Amino acid sequence: MKNKSFIYLLAMVIAVPFFSSCGYNKMVSLDEGVTSQWANVENSYQRRMDLIPNLVSTVKGYADFEQQTLIQVIEARAKATQVTIDPTNLNEANMKQFQQAQGELSSSLSRLLVTIERYPDLKANQNFLELQAQLEGTENRISVERRKFNEIVQSYNSYIRSFPRVIYSGWFGFEKKVYFEADQGASQVPKVDFSK
Repeated sequence: MKNKSFIYLLAMVIAVPFFSSCGYNKMVSLDEGVTSQWANVENSYQRRMDLIPNLVSTVKGYADFEQQTLIQVIEARAKATQVTIDPTNLNEANMKQFQQAQGELSSSLSRLLVTIERYPDLKANQNFLELQAQLEGTENRISVERRKFNEIVQSYNSYIRSFPRVIYSGWFGFEKKVYFEADQGASQVPKVDFSK
């Protein structure tokens, strides 16, 4: 019996310094940082989601406005709200699905704003102008939060993949996180034609 007690005591004496110096607490802290920043990203996207119904309502007031464009925005918003990611499960497949849904919403919003150019009365509407400014600000916030997220993920990934932590980070369940990638087509240079 005394032999077992001695072994347990020895194991505790060895385990305490190991866990305090192995970086476990730092891995937990960095993982929490990723989760916290993911919440900031989601908040920015949610702000955009919240602005869209007001934008659609304002535009709907113009009877001859293209209804198909509005339907596309509404459908893209509905699809984007259905795609959520648990921050503890940030894998490539989930992130691609999330980015695709958000990209479709961005695309439909862009088409809506381009279509509005043909409606001078709508472009002069104060509610619309305020919503447009808020939407532009929100898009900037989304970009900033995504950049911060990638920076925090980079710190986390570097830490858990550095020696000697790479040996035991997996034992504790710390897996590599995925980054936000550039939107599809972002690497292509836009064509500018001033002849029109």
